[in-house]
Formats: sequence, structure tokens, C-alpha cells
Amino acid sequence: MEEKEIEIPEKFKKIVEEIEKMTVLDLAEFIKILEKKFGVTAQPQFVAPVVTQAGGEISGEKKEEKAAFNIVLTQVGAKKIEVIKLVREVTGLGLKDAKDLVDKAESEPQTIKENVKKEEAEEIKKKFEGVGAKVELK
Repeated sequence: MEEKEIEIPEKFKKIVEEIEKMTVLDLAEFIKILEKKFGVTAQPQFVAPVVTQAGGEISGEKKEEKAAFNIVLTQVGAKKIEVIKLVREVTGLGLKDAKDLVDKAESEPQTIKENVKKEEAEEIKKKFEGVGAKVELK
């Protein structure tokens, strides 16, 4: 992947340098803190496509179906090592980052993967449930 040279204003250089030093998990935690502090979200907003059944509309309402899901690890369960292995498989994270994510999930839900198609999200959910973890699709 080709990196573009981006000119950073002097007033932001120190902040950008600090962000460049962060791990992926630290950066994700930092983003959550900023979201809470300022009441904003860093996730893109999208509108789910409207789907109607073959018979048309049901009682004048259109049924909406979500196109993409976020996979959130809510409970680790007894097989923590198996959950860490699955997190590595699903996310491509290294061992330390995957372990840190699973450790954090023991105290609060952690997003494993974002904007996943329904079929893939269901398959990933089954894998985690197979090792005793609990996962939500949002």
C-alpha cells in the first residue's frame, strides 16, 4: 500500500506523533474515550436497505434488514485460550493484542470486527459460541 505524504499543521504534530506510537488496542481505547468525552462517534453512519417480501408491504410498513454487523465479544467463558485463538483468526491481530482484547472483554464488551456481512457474522458467532464465549451482533 502506497503511503501519501500528508502535511500536518504544526499545532497537531505532537498529537499525531503520539498517536503513531500507539498500538491498535490503545488507539481503539483512545477513540472510545474521545467518543464518550465529546458525545460523538467515529463509526460511519449508514442506512440499511429496505427489503419487502414477495407479497409487497406488510400492513403498510416496510421491513428493514441490516446489511452489515459489528461482532461484539460480551463474555469470554472458561476456554480463554481458545477464545484468544479465535480472536487472532478472525481479526489477524498478534498474540499480545488478541490477549489484551480478550482480557478487556472480561470486564466490558469488546468489538472484534466491524461491518461484517450477515452470513460471515453468523458463522463467526457460532465459532465463538462453540468455545463457550458469548457474542452479540450489532
